[in-house]
Amino acid sequence: MLRSAVRRLQRTAGESLRARVAGEDAADRARLIWDTAGERWFTPQDPVWRVHADAAMFPGGVAALLLQMLHPMAMAGVAGHSGYRGDPWGRLQRTSTYLAATTFGTTQHALATIGHVRSIHARVRGKDAFDRPYRADDPHLLMWVHIAEVASFLRAYQAYASTPLTAEEADLYVRQAGVPAAHLGVLDPPTDVASLEATVAAYRPELETTTAARDAARFLLVEPPLPAGARVGYWAIAAGGVSLLEPWARELLDLPRSDLLARGLLGPLGRASTGTVRWAMAGVDRGAA
Repeated sequence: MLRSAVRRLQRTAGESLRARVAGEDAADRARLIWDTAGERWFTPQDPVWRVHADAAMFPGGVAALLLQMLHPMAMAGVAGHSGYRGDPWGRLQRTSTYLAATTFGTTQHALATIGHVRSIHARVRGKDAFDRPYRADDPHLLMWVHIAEVASFLRAYQAYASTPLTAEEADLYVRQAGVPAAHLGVLDPPTDVASLEATVAAYRPELETTTAARDAARFLLVEPPLPAGARVGYWAIAAGGVSLLEPWARELLDLPRSDLLARGLLGPLGRASTGTVRWAMAGVDRGAA
């Protein structure tokens, strides 16, 4: 009886998480992505499949968003066109669907999903906080968004997965993550960890904190659109995401710079919360992430 109650709790928690991240119709879309027959870019044995299917994507996603918002042009695009305040879960669900389709779906489905995103990017134009024009389909800006995601997802997996990637697998992950990115418009995406880190470093002179970035970070970390009862668990996941950032990134966002705090307190919170998410998601059908 106790085991049955625990399983019901696990399934309820997993379904609630899946609905938040992927939408109320997540099960139907998961079947479309996972069960449609056809050629795929990747297999379950590939590092990109393993990373993107793991619960470490939860804190990794928080870290990626925080890192991306440090580029004033990327932040301006998010603030002006994404609707993250009015519909934050919708934005998350669209991102989740994109990652799932381009990682686990058929090549045809992946390309169609990328084509849809490219059509949206083509219409997104504006000026950043310093009155500089930007466009969402600018390959240079697309590169920043891509490397911020890949670096964050990889770091999260290496920190919180039960079995981290080997050095060779990590290089392959970076190369495989670049396949859909190249179709999206990223020119010559990094192909290994060394080139990924070098590319992130090359963007650092362009990164700075804006009022919009501070507001978005506060919304993401302090005032998440969640019921009071769900915030504690979310904050634990967010703490894990913050711990993944380099000290310079935390400093730019007015977050604790100390590695001792990040690794000694925030990191364990991230590890524990990721484990809880992993347990909950194991209670629902495949494709839940």
